[in-house]
Amino acid sequence: MELLEVIKSLSNETRLNILKWLKDPYAHFPEEELSEKTPELGVCVSDIAKKAGMSVPTVSEYLKTMSAANVLIATRNGQWTYYKRNEQLIQDLAMHIKDTL
Repeated sequence: MELLEVIKSLSNETRLNILKWLKDPYAHFPEEELSEKTPELGVCVSDIAKKAGMSVPTVSEYLKTMSAANVLIATRNGQWTYYKRNEQLIQDLAMHIKDTL
């Protein structure tokens, strides 16, 4: 884990909100936007953009930044990209902060 990259990827209110939303997608996204594959795949970029009230290109850049830092896991399915949290990295980050900082 590159601590500085992870922290930089989260240094934006919308990115932090995305991380919160993806913790429990069923509580934050309309049921009709989710599928039975949401737990494995995650949430589609367009659904995240709609929730954020931002353009798809802007949210897509945010998601790519978070994915590059391994905070999120991207899965391509046809023409759509889905994102979910990297729970292991988030746990490692919490432990690192607790033990080191």
